[in-house]
Amino acid sequence: MKKFNTPPTVFLRVRMLFLIAFVALLSACSAIRFTYNHGDTLLYWWLNAYLDLDSDQSDWVKKDIDKLFQWHRTTQLRDYAGLLTKMQRQLGDGNVTQDELLSDYRDVKARTELLAFKALPDLADLAMSIKPDQIAQMEKKFAKNNEDFRKKFMSGSVEDQHKARYKKAMEQLELWFGSFSRDQEAALRKASDARPLDNEVWLQERVLRQKKIIALLQRIQRDKLNKEQTMAAIHDLLRDLFDRMDAPERKAFFDAYVDNTSKFILTAIRLTTPDQKAHAQKRMQGWINDFNALAAGK
Repeated sequence: MKKFNTPPTVFLRVRMLFLIAFVALLSACSAIRFTYNHGDTLLYWWLNAYLDLDSDQSDWVKKDIDKLFQWHRTTQLRDYAGLLTKMQRQLGDGNVTQDELLSDYRDVKARTELLAFKALPDLADLAMSIKPDQIAQMEKKFAKNNEDFRKKFMSGSVEDQHKARYKKAMEQLELWFGSFSRDQEAALRKASDARPLDNEVWLQERVLRQKKIIALLQRIQRDKLNKEQTMAAIHDLLRDLFDRMDAPERKAFFDAYVDNTSKFILTAIRLTTPDQKAHAQKRMQGWINDFNALAAGK
């Protein structure tokens, strides 16, 4: 029987599970445990939307998604709580630096990579089981997602796009810190708009990733790669995608985006009041407690 630990589209959105566990920080505190405890079902639904799994695949996919969540729950969540504790301490010190924020970003990236490469043998088994019609289904899903991206992020004027991005960022910041004053919002809007805005670049990168995924799956089927060959091919693609931000033709853009995004977050932290920081500290403690409880099987 084939084994599975995470979807083949992990190449595009390997952060799915990490988002359930960690970026769920951007949802209501009480929702973290609920979301994570139902994450296996959510992940299956998401995967099925891309591949339209047959009955045989569904049986072992569900079992092995559960195995992945058990591994993740018992080995990763206390680490996430520790990372949050570090971030909480940085906020409490009152003098967090951009270098510290960038270090936190690298920590999150490292945990994302750990999840992907942990699943490598099982990714290979699943990729070897995918049929041509399922690859076609994935292509259709990619195309629909790209059209949704264009409508959501590339319609309207540049000002409209800046405003939409700022609104999304503020929803997240308000979850952390509570409401902001008009003066604070004005400063944050300025810092948000300083970030490079080129949604065409993001779309091009999405399409490039998708083409590489489809090409690899087609090669696995066409050339009938064995398990070892498939693992090597997937490993190379994962490494390529994780290192994409350092690609010569994109490095300047991505470096500027990460730099200015960290400055935007730093601006938010530095202009918040003691009450707003206390709000964030309380919120983070709730998340820390939730991760520890989840790790204990609650």
